[in-house]
Amino acid sequence: MSTRSERDGGAPHHRSAGRFVGSALVQLVLIAYGIIVVYPLLIMLASSLKTTGEIFANPLSLIPETVRLVNYVDAWNQANFGTYFRNSIFVCAVSVALILFFGSMAAYVLARFSFPGNRAIYLLFLAGFMIPIRLAIVPLFIMMRDLRLLDTLWSLILVYVAGGMPFTIFLMVNFFRHIPRDLEDAAVLDGAGPFQVYYQIMLPLVRPALATVGLFHFLNVWNDFFFPLIFIRSENLRTVPLGVSTFFGEYTNDWALMFAALSISIMPVIAVYLLASKQFIAGLTSGAIK
Repeated sequence: MSTRSERDGGAPHHRSAGRFVGSALVQLVLIAYGIIVVYPLLIMLASSLKTTGEIFANPLSLIPETVRLVNYVDAWNQANFGTYFRNSIFVCAVSVALILFFGSMAAYVLARFSFPGNRAIYLLFLAGFMIPIRLAIVPLFIMMRDLRLLDTLWSLILVYVAGGMPFTIFLMVNFFRHIPRDLEDAAVLDGAGPFQVYYQIMLPLVRPALATVGLFHFLNVWNDFFFPLIFIRSENLRTVPLGVSTFFGEYTNDWALMFAALSISIMPVIAVYLLASKQFIAGLTSGAIK
């Protein structure tokens, strides 16, 4: 019979083996999920280099028979895609900048100052999570019509800024609340005003949160098709998601150019993520802890 010491000595070995198996299963699941996510993107990139006939003949092939870089040139020029691209860049840049500016200021005030109605205002912003902004499309359309903003890019910017405030305030209030108040008090003793404390002391400390909020809203604004479809009528004001629809005809679709246009449209998203990935991951990790 085995002694108790022998049985106890085997327990750590079994626990170590169990942890190894569990870790291996997690890694396999993550690898499988990564393949599921990346494979359609590779199909899109490969299809953007094919002819429409080759796409139908070998839709799942990752290696084109003939590399057609001209698809990108045609997609950019023939469908006025450069104009759509500039419109999307303008809308995204202005919308995200305004969301970060106003959202961070509101979150700073709600997190660091006590005044009557503070809690009520915070809950009012959080109520935006419960009501999707798309449900208010009729009042929004009437409002934009009365303000004479229909068929302008500013109609999109105002809607995106309003829709982005609840998430921004919710996330950044938690970050501001966990900053030691001693830093703020020291700045006030040195003669800094409220805006100087916010801009010079607080904002640099919440850069991960700013990166997380900025990238999150950049993706939402860049990929949105619904509001441009409702508010934009002029072809020269279309954004990228709305512009891609020009590749769909009544009787025929140019799939090669459409895949090339889609490949062009994801490049800014990838570039922004690569630039802000470190801060973005830090913001998600810190937000989970908080």
